[in-house]
Amino acid sequence: MIEGMRMDTRKNRYANFEELYLYCYYVAGTVGLMSVPVMGIAPESSVSAQTIYDSALYLGIGNQLTNILRDVGEDASRGRVYLPQDELMKFGLCDKDVFSRKVSNDWREFMKEQIRRARFYFDLAEQGATQLHKASRWPVWSSLMLYRMILDSIESNDYDNLTKRAYVGRAKKLMALPVAYTRSLSNPTVVFP
Repeated sequence: MIEGMRMDTRKNRYANFEELYLYCYYVAGTVGLMSVPVMGIAPESSVSAQTIYDSALYLGIGNQLTNILRDVGEDASRGRVYLPQDELMKFGLCDKDVFSRKVSNDWREFMKEQIRRARFYFDLAEQGATQLHKASRWPVWSSLMLYRMILDSIESNDYDNLTKRAYVGRAKKLMALPVAYTRSLSNPTVVFP
């Protein structure tokens, strides 16, 4: 975790997703890994402890990727671009496009790919969320659902995360909590598709 904070002080660009993944691992994946012993694994869990730790890591990665996507405009105002440079180029984009804060069709297509990736990590995290100790599942499911809703908000803003900050309103958050609670009651042997 501390290494991720150090990276923030000396690095403001990421050449590719491998570099960005490492940053996400340090700043958020490690938090997920440290949380598992605190939250506990359900005694009736049907998967290995390694699978649950992997899921916790994936939740941290997904959350950090979502934070990055939500904060693109704010980070740009600080001279930071936490987006894979090679993938920006693949879509005909560069830092100048981020700093100009103009949403183009290329930007929208780029963002669709970035959002797809974050959702992929959330999907991987679900198996572990179901396997945690019963008392710990609700906050984890809430996190999964609310962070996914931030991605939905970016889409609803027509992928404008350059001038708008995606957020989940209070009413939507409150409506999501009972659904997260219901998911948290699932038997650990059941894995949602």
